[in-house]
Amino acid sequence: MTRLPYIRNEDLDEEGSALWDGILETRGIQLVTDSGGMAGPFNAWMHAPGIGRPASRLGSVLRFGTSVERRLLEMAIITVGAHWKAEFEWWAHARMASDHGISDAVIMAIGNGDIPEFEHDDERVVHSVASQLMQTGRIDDQLYPVATDLLGHRGMVEIVSLCGYYTMISFTLNAFEVPLPPGVEQRWAD
Repeated sequence: MTRLPYIRNEDLDEEGSALWDGILETRGIQLVTDSGGMAGPFNAWMHAPGIGRPASRLGSVLRFGTSVERRLLEMAIITVGAHWKAEFEWWAHARMASDHGISDAVIMAIGNGDIPEFEHDDERVVHSVASQLMQTGRIDDQLYPVATDLLGHRGMVEIVSLCGYYTMISFTLNAFEVPLPPGVEQRWAD
């Protein structure tokens, strides 16, 4: 059960309704729960549309408007989600990672907190970047040039920003105990 009551579209003011419409436009109707609220971090944003509106825009840019291949973005997202054990984030993005070409073995290893045996070097590099950021808030001097050679300066800014954004999402999901969809089992035991 979420700590925040679900807000339905008809209960929102003009600012909240605009945010609701924008989220559905970019992410789809499947985010509306059976009770008429928003699933995932989006319900929290309905409570604070001034935060939700720019956060939603940033999320769209980071997932759909960067120079980094979507497969690698999903690698970073699941690495962040697994670090914070953000159930909803993991549920949503482990499936997307698989859909975008990350192997099930790699996804499973990340979910288990293990270092995967990567088939693709670019996935190893992005996983290492995200892991170092989660563990230390930094990227060490050995990894940074390797990652920059792979992603370029723009891509590095984008991947670091993505990791920070999904840390914020993980905090939102965990702090407000956002539930998984009905019938979905938790990935990590409490």
